[in-house]
Amino acid sequence: MKLVYFDDFKLGVMNGDKVVDVSNIVADIPHTGPHNLISGLIEQFADYKAALEVAATGRGVPISDVRIRPPLPKPYNIDCMAVNYMENGTRDEPAAINAFLKSPNAIIGNGDTMVLPDVPATIFEGEAELALVIGTRAANVSQADAMDYVFGYTNFIDGSARGLGPGANTFYMMKSRETYAPIGPYIVTKDEIDDPQSLDVKLWVNGDLKQDFNTDDMAHKIPRIVEWVSSIHTLEPGDIIATGTNHRGLSSFQGGDKVELEVEGLGRLSINIQDDLNRTWARTTRLEHADSGAEGVSTPQLTGKYAPS
Repeated sequence: MKLVYFDDFKLGVMNGDKVVDVSNIVADIPHTGPHNLISGLIEQFADYKAALEVAATGRGVPISDVRIRPPLPKPYNIDCMAVNYMENGTRDEPAAINAFLKSPNAIIGNGDTMVLPDVPATIFEGEAELALVIGTRAANVSQADAMDYVFGYTNFIDGSARGLGPGANTFYMMKSRETYAPIGPYIVTKDEIDDPQSLDVKLWVNGDLKQDFNTDDMAHKIPRIVEWVSSIHTLEPGDIIATGTNHRGLSSFQGGDKVELEVEGLGRLSINIQDDLNRTWARTTRLEHADSGAEGVSTPQLTGKYAPS
């Protein structure tokens, strides 16, 4: 099943390329807004699944005729795995398991805009990721039981403002900015994905394919991720765990860009990029930059405020 928010945060289910309004079916779930309506539904999904499946066979409206909203407007927690891919065999061994938190205020949805702030970042990037949606309150979960706590999946772009200091304290300033967690277009329940550890992940910038990898390259697999994160803090229904990216295809995000992400089976997430400072970088990927023999991890800024003089 595919769950989607649309227009003024009506809850819908997908029927092919149409969305069916199911707001009336879930109206009795206690909530104060769309953020805890969806988390309440996820927590009680077994009680509503049959009715939603029947509704999903009904007549809907074309998804192209509605405004798609973030399917999880404000999760309690957004945990993002760090350096969690083997980079197509270029890493000799997995990096130590690690993660960071993003602010729930970073969430945006399909068709929304990521804003590049007026800060001296060396480059702005976005990482293509498979995100887990937690279905049941989870604390100290074992790997053997981990998948029982996963409700479904969604596309996730981990926005990054690279090169901000001081020292090693970079994740907060780099990752947790508003608009830096695009998700969607919908949540796909886990029964629709046969093997989340074997999904193609593709990200395009202005139609040019930049990231192209498979989740089988993940260093720490999904059960280990859930075990480790839940050993640090309790996960709530509707929380997000972004599982990391293969960095080799990362490239600059610039004002006016259209960015599209498609994790196999999860639909296509499309966002826009806004930069009021009109800064520019070469369109080189990290792999291309490394192969050229140039210095640094990524291509330097070319023009605009904060460009090297």
